[in-house]
Amino acid sequence: ELLFNVPVTGSGKPEGVIGMGGDDGSHPAEMRLFKNIPHMSFDDAAREPDQMFNLNRDPTGELEYPTKIARFSNVYHLSIHFPKNFGAETTKIFYIGLKGEWTEAHRHEVTICNYEASANPADHRLEQVTLQTHFIS
Repeated sequence: ELLFNVPVTGSGKPEGVIGMGGDDGSHPAEMRLFKNIPHMSFDDAAREPDQMFNLNRDPTGELEYPTKIARFSNVYHLSIHFPKNFGAETTKIFYIGLKGEWTEAHRHEVTICNYEASANPADHRLEQVTLQTHFIS
């Protein structure tokens, strides 16, 4: 049983997933996708996934599993759970590929501003100003 938590730095829209494993029984047999559950644990994996795939053995990474686009729009965190394999003691994943769109997050930073209702001359020190007059005769 394996669980991968993939944070997305912007807003993602995965359209396909590739899972490459070994050519033996350690290749994963099932893949479950969960969206927008940060810090997901194995206890959380018991819930209903957003999408589930029964995998075929793919040691070359040629098979792409399409996701349901309506369910996977605006993804900021993707969890991929592999609950079982084809009968081996351990599960081995060599490559996970995500295909889709990504847009940068538009984050507005907090701006700290100080406004003065009336200026305090002590806050605005100036060097000595010498008045000069120039007469043209």
